[in-house]
Amino acid sequence: MSDPYATIGFALKQAQQALRTRMDADLREIGLTTPQYAVLAYLKVEAGASNAALARRAFVTPQTMQAILVTLEKAGLITRSPHPEYGRVQKTELTASGDRAFEAASAIAADAETRLRNAAAPVDPQTATAMLLRIAEALR
Repeated sequence: MSDPYATIGFALKQAQQALRTRMDADLREIGLTTPQYAVLAYLKVEAGASNAALARRAFVTPQTMQAILVTLEKAGLITRSPHPEYGRVQKTELTASGDRAFEAASAIAADAETRLRNAAAPVDPQTATAMLLRIAEALR
């Protein structure tokens, strides 16, 4: 490997960083961050998710997730309540405001996804996705 910058790993990191920068800039306009959007998106699919599950989905530590949840709760986008079976576990759910924020953020995410698909062309999006997931799995 004569040029460490001419590698799949470096290109992958550049793409990830560009996506994160784009998402952060666009989401900032509606008062959200990329990890906050990830939380809202997961709660849309998995209402009542635990802090640990949310942290895994947003690629942050449990401590960072706690701070994200406090911010979202103060903004009125989520509610948290004790889990009926597990005492220390908090159930987290979207509020009506959180649902509206999710919808607005989803339009931003859809724009980013369109940019990714256009940049990957002529490769089929499912093929590109499958390849990236294989790369991730190979490194686990």
